[in-house]
Amino acid sequence: MESVEVSARSVDEAVQEALVKLGLTRDEVDVTVLSEGHKGLLGFVRGESAKVKVTVREVLPVVTEQSAVIERPARSARPAAKPGVAVAVAEEMLAQLLEKMGIDADVNAKGGTGDEDLPILLEVSGEDLGILIGRRGETLSSLQFLLNLMVGKQLDSWVRIVVDVEGYRARREEALGTMSSRVAERVRRTGQTMALEPMPANERRLVHLALQGNPYVSTESSGYGDDRRVNISPKAPSRSGSGSGENRE
Repeated sequence: MESVEVSARSVDEAVQEALVKLGLTRDEVDVTVLSEGHKGLLGFVRGESAKVKVTVREVLPVVTEQSAVIERPARSARPAAKPGVAVAVAEEMLAQLLEKMGIDADVNAKGGTGDEDLPILLEVSGEDLGILIGRRGETLSSLQFLLNLMVGKQLDSWVRIVVDVEGYRARREEALGTMSSRVAERVRRTGQTMALEPMPANERRLVHLALQGNPYVSTESSGYGDDRRVNISPKAPSRSGSGSGENRE
């Protein structure tokens, strides 16, 4: 499993630096404190630095759209499901799926009709649910994809479902925004293009959106498949002295 060791003035600071390097959130990793250092005033380390080992948690096998056995029917050929029925079926199917996986968790629908503008949001809550999220949310994306296929097949109607685990998506979006801003500032200072870690399409989109108004940098995706990533490059100031960030997926 991937891991990094980081030293800093405090354990918390070392953990945060490791999360930025891995591009993950706290609930996606396991932290081992190798050294707490010698604590001085206000808890910061004096002399020996604090040191931690941060390891990416083991995840379930990832199922992608390419490897899934069931094919997604053409949207245009499928009528929309009745909202109340779709919500009930989606909630029940996800609960049964988690039960068969041996995961003790609650599933609650947070509204939505299942169409493109207002997807059904299913919130999963419980303890120790990091295994449902996986590295950079890959397992969660696979679970969501499979649930969409299962519910669509059951209803014989097109429906869009978003699955979240303990508010992970909001936290991940915030973490990506923070990381993007830090890297963009470094690019502005150094004038050097920097490449982020490979990300799925939905996370690359969040990075592009986070920096689209930045007058100093532009973003562009490069690479193929699982290696596709976002490059953040310095942007020459416009003649008027202002500008906006560009992004190309």
